Amino acid sequence: MDDNQQVYHIPALLQECMTGLDIKPGGTYVDVTFGGGGHSRELLSRLGPAGRLYGMDQDMDAYGNRIADSRFTFVHGNFAFLKNFLRYYGVDSVDGILADLGVSFHHFDDKDRGFSFRFDGRLDMRMNRDAAHDAAWVVANYDEQRLASVLYLYGELRQSRRMASAIVKARASQPIATTEQLAALLKPYLKPGAEKKELAQVFQALRIEVNHEIDALKRLLEQSLDVLKPGGRLVVITYHSLEDRLVKNYMRAGNIEGKVDKDFYGRVSTPWQLVNNKVIVPGAQEVERNPRSRSAKLRIACKKAAAGN
Repeated sequence: MDDNQQVYHIPALLQECMTGLDIKPGGTYVDVTFGGGGHSRELLSRLGPAGRLYGMDQDMDAYGNRIADSRFTFVHGNFAFLKNFLRYYGVDSVDGILADLGVSFHHFDDKDRGFSFRFDGRLDMRMNRDAAHDAAWVVANYDEQRLASVLYLYGELRQSRRMASAIVKARASQPIATTEQLAALLKPYLKPGAEKKELAQVFQALRIEVNHEIDALKRLLEQSLDVLKPGGRLVVITYHSLEDRLVKNYMRAGNIEGKVDKDFYGRVSTPWQLVNNKVIVPGAQEVERNPRSRSAKLRIACKKAAAGN
């Protein structure tokens, strides 16, 4: 990996993902979160001349990291529409899908994108800069109850109601348009000694809402069964409990709700075979090298040869 890629993003659980994909040299794969291209480059190095790799990203900044290789195709789009994009490129099915749901370092470190409270900049947080509404719009237009729900569900913040109330009162006299304004406003509601952690949870919650991340993940998971060949692998890295619960439920039960269906004999009926029964997390050496990987959780499932059996 070159220096530019390391600045943009360091891929988490790289070797574990490659092992989980069980890469076939002549197979077809999709990295639905291309970003800096770290996972894609490693995957491509394991493909033969007949192999194909599609790298998807809704942020055109990632286009600058595209790989100059005839086996690689950059797809500008949201993975919520995976099936449609593959059909556009004439692909009916693939051997593996890789999704690293973490935010690239590039986004956190670019003050103009508004993903981090470390810099003062506009409350943006859009992965797709062409999207209609940014975080400033959410803060300005959601009512108190809806704001509180976003902060509680996506940020797991105990003070979500008080925070939402403070936002609504403050915006009545002055727009809250920057990261610094929001951080200063919410400071009184942050737990002493955990200010940075809770502010990160606030920004996480707004980012998830702005980018409709949970809905997109649900759609990706539901489409994966249609897109994967029998024996194909679904490899997903999550970074917070809500995402991980969705992936865990889907891989174990074959549905987003995690509702387990059993046959007459009490056997669980699911189209997936778990590759790792226990979630995979980074080791101490990786966390030391890449502290931002510490919350990563990897789950892998294989599509059964005959769905439902």
